[in-house]
Amino acid sequence: MTNTAVVTGAGSGLGMEVTKLLLEKGWNVALLGRRLDALESVAGGNPGALCISTDVTDPAAVDSAFDAAVERFGRIDMLFNNAGTNVKGAPIDEIPVDDWLKVLNVNLHGAYLCARAAFGRMRAQDPQGGRIINNGSISAQAPRPGSSPYSTTKHAITGLTRTLSLDGRPFNIACGQIDIGNALTDMARPMLDGVPQADGSIKAEPVMDPVHVATSVLHMAELPLDANVQYMTVMATAMPLVGRG
Repeated sequence: MTNTAVVTGAGSGLGMEVTKLLLEKGWNVALLGRRLDALESVAGGNPGALCISTDVTDPAAVDSAFDAAVERFGRIDMLFNNAGTNVKGAPIDEIPVDDWLKVLNVNLHGAYLCARAAFGRMRAQDPQGGRIINNGSISAQAPRPGSSPYSTTKHAITGLTRTLSLDGRPFNIACGQIDIGNALTDMARPMLDGVPQADGSIKAEPVMDPVHVATSVLHMAELPLDANVQYMTVMATAMPLVGRG
């Protein structure tokens, strides 16, 4: 039986890399994202792909997308809960409240809605169960300067992961978290030019190929449901995470 995944934020960045690898490995994938043209470009006409334009902050849109995935593929075996956004870094009193709400709505509220939708369908399907993999980011472990909205949401994702891990046990639903550092997507390109450090300096940071994130997610996804990677950190080896402060 072919496994089926839902990937949020599938039209670019890490979602795109994970989606392409899953399709290459024979998974069915429901691609969720705002821009249908971007999703279709990633899918490349693969018959195992279903592209659904989705606002992950809209409960009705999320439920509709997950229903479409089940209707097309029969079940959902894995959610890569990946959609996220960020705003320009600054001290908390210089960050507009609208920017805070923007990051909160996508990174946390959207992740919650998608996890909720996946959990419900995994609980109801036969055979019961599945796996949710949350994209936590290394900011779930240690913040960057001026990152209060982003780091707050990513720390909260860890709480979501732990709760889903516990609540999923009776229903054969596993949940793990992947914390990613300096994968060279468009979001990480400023790392090459220099970004603020904890000591007030501006320095370029090492980066890694995003394909290593995709292979890490695939490893987590392909485990049997009686085994789980609870937390994984995959990052550019020499980036400043350990000792960041």
